[in-house]
Amino acid sequence: MSVRTRIAPSPTGDPHVGTAYVALFNLCFARSLGGEFILRIEDTDQTRSTVESEQTIFDSLRWLGLDWSEGPDVGGQFGPYRQSERMDIYHQHVTELVDKGHAFYCFATPKELDDMRKEQMARGETPKYDGRSLGLSPADVQERLDDGVPYVIRMKVPEEGSCKFNDMLRGEIEIPWAQIDMQVLLKADGMPTYHLANVVDDHLMEISHVIRGEEWINSAPKHQLLYEYFGWDMPQLCHMPLLRNTDKSKLSKRKNPTSINYYREMGYLPEAVINYLGRMGWSMPNEAEKFTLQEMLDNFDINNVHLGGPVFDTEKLDWLNGCWIREDLDDSEFASRVADWAINRDNLSRMIPLIKERVEKFSDIAPLLGFMLSGMPTLSEASFEHKKLENDMIRRVLQYSAWRLDGLRHWTRDGLYNELNQIALAVDLKLKDFLFPLFVAVTGAPSGPPLFDAMAILGPDLVRARIRHALQAAGGVSKKQLKKWDKEYQQVCANREKHPEEQA
Repeated sequence: MSVRTRIAPSPTGDPHVGTAYVALFNLCFARSLGGEFILRIEDTDQTRSTVESEQTIFDSLRWLGLDWSEGPDVGGQFGPYRQSERMDIYHQHVTELVDKGHAFYCFATPKELDDMRKEQMARGETPKYDGRSLGLSPADVQERLDDGVPYVIRMKVPEEGSCKFNDMLRGEIEIPWAQIDMQVLLKADGMPTYHLANVVDDHLMEISHVIRGEEWINSAPKHQLLYEYFGWDMPQLCHMPLLRNTDKSKLSKRKNPTSINYYREMGYLPEAVINYLGRMGWSMPNEAEKFTLQEMLDNFDINNVHLGGPVFDTEKLDWLNGCWIREDLDDSEFASRVADWAINRDNLSRMIPLIKERVEKFSDIAPLLGFMLSGMPTLSEASFEHKKLENDMIRRVLQYSAWRLDGLRHWTRDGLYNELNQIALAVDLKLKDFLFPLFVAVTGAPSGPPLFDAMAILGPDLVRARIRHALQAAGGVSKKQLKKWDKEYQQVCANREKHPEEQA
């Protein structure tokens, strides 16, 4: 059997190190056995998917040295490789499931489903769909369809017994069907859910092994059931241990920068980053800590993956990156890498307008541009002292800005100004005062070059990371406070949408 693995990221945000981690193990498994590694884009979330995000996925994975033999940008015999271009395929297959009696139309409204879940939780039950549309006769279903009543299509799930499946690392896993919901396969907008599209695509693209994060273990029964309903053989499953923060929680951008681009912009070597990701849950036969991608390929055995939650420790990554710099770069290569990173004509050309009017001699440049070529500024609560803003408001500005910038799809100077100015107006702060904590967060000082221009040049990954770093330096936010602020922030956003004329 030909070995074929895949990675299927969603182009809805920054390329995640977890995506690179799973991609690395898929690539190593396939290539070590003479197989193929495929890239598929899961862009059925049309409201959040962007062309820019898709291109960033391509660029960031290739920067790490990960490449694919089939995908949206290189083609292949099993295309198209974007889910948005495969809608007819999904509709054909979900119709087949309905015709065979394995799936059904569900006409329950969002309010009905919400009330159902509240009642279940009040009884101490796990909230899940109660099968209320299963009792409709074919005539009732057709009448509602003819009347244009909104619907989704759900899969049927056994009421008794359990699902058993084998995991390449974990052996046999058993999950009771009582824990499995009647999954929506086709949403009300006609788009497939991940579960339907994932199964159909993996089968039609002849994927032999599905290597993914352990958070998908509880979805495996749904997928196995779909394979049975279609009469297909299921690929072998392998669930990798999740990357963790140092406190053992799931890796998250609140506690660790998670974007691949962040590490690129901070000046890490791609060889060191891919080396570090390879060490997450796996080790060389000789237990060497420093190794190349080719050395990992030459020695790869999926059975050597360790199931303990690997901790993504940036201090360890710093040490490893330093080893690569000192041991693998001679002075000439060092200079070339630094120039490729930031000290090049194109990059300097973007920075010059920020400082030219303030320069009297070239030796003024380094102090003025130091923040553009640095990592995280050294900050403390004292860094945010302000004659008008209390610490509570300082932290709210930073948190609100972090949330707003997380959702910004197009990172431009004018876009940054519009978004942050609207929040400043919504919280009744003058823009100058609102921007004070952001100046400190982004530049390390209360004033400096034009902030929005600087943010646009630094890019989303570094700016977002610096704002989160500043929030911790300013005192951080407790979970209780975060929940409260989230409600306030949602209200701020709602008011802004209701009264856009007040935000002009």
